[in-house]
Amino acid sequence: MPKERVGVFVCHCGRNIAGTVDVKKVAEEASKHPAVVFATDYKYMCSDPGQKLIKDAIREYKLTAVVVAACTPSMHEETFRKACSEVGLNWYKCEIANIREQCSWVHSEIDKATEKAIRIVNSTIEKVIRNEPLTPITVGIKKKCLVIGGGIAGIQAALDVADAGFEVILVEKSPTIGGRMAQLSETFPTLDCAQCILTPKMVAVARHPRIKLYTLSEVIDVEGFVGNFRVKIRKKPRYVDIDKCNICGECEKVCPVIVPNEFDRGLSYRKAIYIPFPQAVPAAYTIDPEACLGLNPVICGECIEVCDQQAINYDDKEEIIEEEVGAIIVATGYNLYPKEKIPEYGYGKYEDVIDSLQFERLLSSTGPTRGTIVRPSDGKVPKRVAFIQCVGSRDVNHLEYCSKICCMYSAKHAMMYKHLVPDGQAYIFYIDIRAAGKGYEEFIKRVQEEYGVIYIRGRVSKIYKENGQLIVQAVDTLTGEQLEVPVDLVVLAMGIVPSPDAKRLAEILKIPVDKWGFYQEVHPKLRPVESVVSGIFVCGAAQGPKDISETVAQASAAASKAIALLSKDMIYHEPIIARVNTDLCSGCGVCESICPYGAIKVINKVAEVNEVLCEGCGACAAACPVGAIQLRNFRDDQIISMIQAVLTR
Repeated sequence: MPKERVGVFVCHCGRNIAGTVDVKKVAEEASKHPAVVFATDYKYMCSDPGQKLIKDAIREYKLTAVVVAACTPSMHEETFRKACSEVGLNWYKCEIANIREQCSWVHSEIDKATEKAIRIVNSTIEKVIRNEPLTPITVGIKKKCLVIGGGIAGIQAALDVADAGFEVILVEKSPTIGGRMAQLSETFPTLDCAQCILTPKMVAVARHPRIKLYTLSEVIDVEGFVGNFRVKIRKKPRYVDIDKCNICGECEKVCPVIVPNEFDRGLSYRKAIYIPFPQAVPAAYTIDPEACLGLNPVICGECIEVCDQQAINYDDKEEIIEEEVGAIIVATGYNLYPKEKIPEYGYGKYEDVIDSLQFERLLSSTGPTRGTIVRPSDGKVPKRVAFIQCVGSRDVNHLEYCSKICCMYSAKHAMMYKHLVPDGQAYIFYIDIRAAGKGYEEFIKRVQEEYGVIYIRGRVSKIYKENGQLIVQAVDTLTGEQLEVPVDLVVLAMGIVPSPDAKRLAEILKIPVDKWGFYQEVHPKLRPVESVVSGIFVCGAAQGPKDISETVAQASAAASKAIALLSKDMIYHEPIIARVNTDLCSGCGVCESICPYGAIKVINKVAEVNEVLCEGCGACAAACPVGAIQLRNFRDDQIISMIQAVLTR
């Protein structure tokens, strides 16, 4: 191996590292390594002067490799590698020694932290001197984007990408786009009509020449890699031709089947042939195959007889559609935490205990009561309403996280209730108020001061019925008083959880989810809409709880990332991939079976790696029984030398 000339640059990171690690000693010890010809420390190595220091040293000392001892590689590895490449050093001859997250942040004793930092740096030096100079793999790109999910996040992302000049495939599992926002009455803090601001965007999607909309559809398989994904979409039968249907409603009138309306959260009923809501897109009826008597076998047929447009087709079949796309945006939205998991609040037992989306439907002018607030049990106007916050959220027994939007929408609900029932009394039971958005705090104060909504600080322990009256049992933690508040209606602000299909889709896309099932971003601050799989982006409530404005902003961010990708003629694939030693390979197929990306195939009894499919995860290298597969720049000899460096100081 030729003599390497390594430069080591130790970052103070303000006091993040220097507060616990003696950075000058780390640089001094690094300079004793036989391959190191230059070592120094600097306050902020990622700053412009810090990067200039690295570039000047590469030129002056003719460095062939660089080690930057700083923060995690996911933060600034690209920054430092780019600086090195600008002065002619191969991108992959720069390595990051993580002495912040793995050292300074987890230790308090300076001597021990410094010793650990020295060992980390020495092990990184051993790796970098054995790194191969690599060249990225180039590949063409399909100028098309797949958006999964037709809520406001998916709609915004699809429109942004299409407006930039690229074709978009928008896939939605429901009969219409619109998502949860379509179920809302007004939006906080401006009280805009949800339909008024959503419907124009829905129509824009339907009319956009570069957007192909698949409703009643789901993604069932994704293969390929960034720039070249092959997608299979299952399109379920609608049984109504959307091009022929003129939504006259005659079919609905004659349909004899009545079932609960899921759009109204079970507060109303619909027919087996129905349109989800008046502004639905596509603007056409659909048949519920589980409820229809005209399917499997044909018993009824009333709707088909009255349809003058001949739009109804009982023989409509499921289709499997294949598309090739260059980028994928995932916007699968959210669901509410199952109310059945909190039985002490009486949901399902008492008709007048409802969830927040059910209350939204009561508020809506197109809802089951046309905007009149009534109790589900008897249709009477409730004069005392309790809004319970954090139902399931911020609870170690249920959801540990804050669902973020409940404080604001409960305040909105209370205000709208007072608009409709001026002589009514609204109570909001809360843990604390989290209203960190533009105009949000002012909204909360307005609800309290102008509308007389009573805020009670304390978690509700139980809701029960006594002499036909609902009783909310709680403790006011500000006064220490035990309360039993009689009310006519209870509205539960249920916690937000991922869509039921999120986990299945994550497995298909091979992207990770966090412990709660939300899609995991690469970095919460620097790469909040990127998944670990290049070319797949996440946005909206699928990534974590958020309100509409944040969802729209994140959707546009994901769209901008997709546009940047699709704008390129060629893309560069990471060359740190698996490589097979054909002399050792026996063709056993273990690597092929374990590869999560389908990048390895055994051909003629020898494993072959598709370089553009391989993501460098190393699973094959770890599983190979004879060590025939190694990962470039993560070879066994490198790892062993790193371990020895850590253990033998």
